[in-house]
Amino acid sequence: MRSVRIGVDTGGTFTDVVAVDEQTGEIVTTKTPSTPANPADGFLTGVGKLGELDVASIVHGTTVATNLLLEDRITNLGLITTEGFEYLLEIGRQSVPDGYGNSYFWVKPPRIVPVHLVKTVGGRLDHRGAEVRPFSEEQAAEVARWFRSRGVTAIGVCFLHSYANPDHERRMREVLAREHPEAVVSLSSDVLREYREYERAVTTLVDAAVKPGMRAYIANLSSRLGKPFSVMKSNGGVLSAREVVHQPVTTVLSGPAAGALGAGLIAANAGHPSVITLDGGGTSTDVAVVIDGEPSVTTEGAVGRYPCKIPMIDIVTVGAGGGSIAWISPEGTLKVGPRSAGADPGPLCYRRGGTEVTVTDAHVYLRRIPPHLLGGEIPLDYDAARMGIEALAGKLGLTPQRTATGILEISAFNQSNAIRQLTVKRGLDVRDFPLVTFGGSGPLLACRLIDILGLPAVIVPPEPGNVSAFGLLTVDVKNDYVRTCVTRDLDLAGAAKIFGELEGEAAEALDREGFDEPVHVRSADLRYYGQAYEVRVPAPAGPLDEEWRAQVVGRFHDAHEKLYGYAYRDDGRHGVEWVNLRVSGIGPITRPVIRRDPYQRIEPVEASRSVHFEEAHDTPVLQRAALEAGAVVEGPAVIEEYGSTIPIHPGFSAKVDEYGNLEVRRD
Repeated sequence: MRSVRIGVDTGGTFTDVVAVDEQTGEIVTTKTPSTPANPADGFLTGVGKLGELDVASIVHGTTVATNLLLEDRITNLGLITTEGFEYLLEIGRQSVPDGYGNSYFWVKPPRIVPVHLVKTVGGRLDHRGAEVRPFSEEQAAEVARWFRSRGVTAIGVCFLHSYANPDHERRMREVLAREHPEAVVSLSSDVLREYREYERAVTTLVDAAVKPGMRAYIANLSSRLGKPFSVMKSNGGVLSAREVVHQPVTTVLSGPAAGALGAGLIAANAGHPSVITLDGGGTSTDVAVVIDGEPSVTTEGAVGRYPCKIPMIDIVTVGAGGGSIAWISPEGTLKVGPRSAGADPGPLCYRRGGTEVTVTDAHVYLRRIPPHLLGGEIPLDYDAARMGIEALAGKLGLTPQRTATGILEISAFNQSNAIRQLTVKRGLDVRDFPLVTFGGSGPLLACRLIDILGLPAVIVPPEPGNVSAFGLLTVDVKNDYVRTCVTRDLDLAGAAKIFGELEGEAAEALDREGFDEPVHVRSADLRYYGQAYEVRVPAPAGPLDEEWRAQVVGRFHDAHEKLYGYAYRDDGRHGVEWVNLRVSGIGPITRPVIRRDPYQRIEPVEASRSVHFEEAHDTPVLQRAALEAGAVVEGPAVIEEYGSTIPIHPGFSAKVDEYGNLEVRRD
């Protein structure tokens, strides 16, 4: 029996499964509809479709934590903070979405914890961690009993300056364990040992909010699966399920992170180390940038309206998936998304009770996708899509073809805006990067994105619908640790001590995962004195001396100039300030080998159908598995495979490379 590693990526519409043979590198893929009511059902159905296998390991990309936040399903959550700071969440930050011109119209959204569920405890630390006032055990016990009496079972604890000294928070946890043992507790000094109390508090509360749901899901899946598994984290690493339940905030972008890593590896293997990745699913589209094989990472991310300062792959998400709903605004204009029909009820053409036109219905009406999905497992009803498109066209006063084309055009512009947002803010020119597009709906708009953005090419990997699941198998075990150390004159001995402590924490965690020779990667956040934002740069390993300091500061000047167009290398009026010291602990894994000629070859079959691009064309329909390396397909054409479809518009061509990737370019 073959020994395989399995990756399972649960999306909003489909659950994707990839199995890699550890000896031969052979890859087997499958998909099954997701089961939002209980994602474990779709997980187990997908794994079951692979048949009897000797499973060496399983890695899971999950949206459980993400969906809890995006859908605002947060209940029974309380906050304990320092006496006198009960309005910490209400004050928040002064920034207003879309700039201060929007401040007159902007209404501050509800806080993650309403003010009546915020309680304070006496005690105070200064910014260096020294105790100014002692911790009040009596007040702590009263607060714990108050939350218990009101049935608040998820509690975040965020005391002022606990990043410098976690003692008061740990004592609060002991009181809660004694007075309110049913409570699930998250400490800010465990979740994010970094300054800026508002972001630290919200990140801690997000962890506390998703912890009960994640624990229940992991426990349910573990008992039904009967074997250990790992979970993808937002930072581009994985962690065993038994460990991840203690830090579930690290999984809030679990699935999208795997897609960016998998696409980056596939592209680098084909000779494209720097690319933009686009993961088009049924509910949304996720965009990331990979430079020299490494996805960009941020600590300024957010999930929905909640800032999360944990390290995560920098991903922009827009509601532009196959299930995105087309609708008419009060002004009478056509809009697409962000609402989605998802997997249930799905688009009109699914015939499962959907009542609104979606992007998939537009593709079906224009016949750019086949009359079924997943090789026939999900039939698509053309007449249902046609009636929905015609009804919408009647309201808009347009022809059905124009309406369907307009839906796809709006969806393409939504995706292109996400790409611009991610590249422009990094000072990158989108025209310098090929686009790797994957996911079930990702390749459908490839040709339009080339035209809209001026891209040099679009690369479509083999089995694009399963790239995220494949990415799960390419990921190292990884944990991130941070300590705030704000100073203009870094004490090298003190910094060496902090790095040593962080590396000790990393080694201890990786030892529990079975790694006795971990890799430690250092970095530091720096800024010019007076700035309110930092730039992270890599820091060399080894002893800390003046040469080490100069090297890190030089990297900061270079990075700042690349990001913002200027630097103050030789200007003594603008000193450099150190803010955070970081360590990533990495347990390396053996990555699967990407095979040449990945498809089991089939004989070509001549087929065609009428497909509407700018106008109707009698269009050849090709099976991707029949295309050999070096084959060139001229548009108009439609290339189909099990999990996705690639329409090649007139004036475009697609060439198959030696690894089975399709490179789409304008002629």
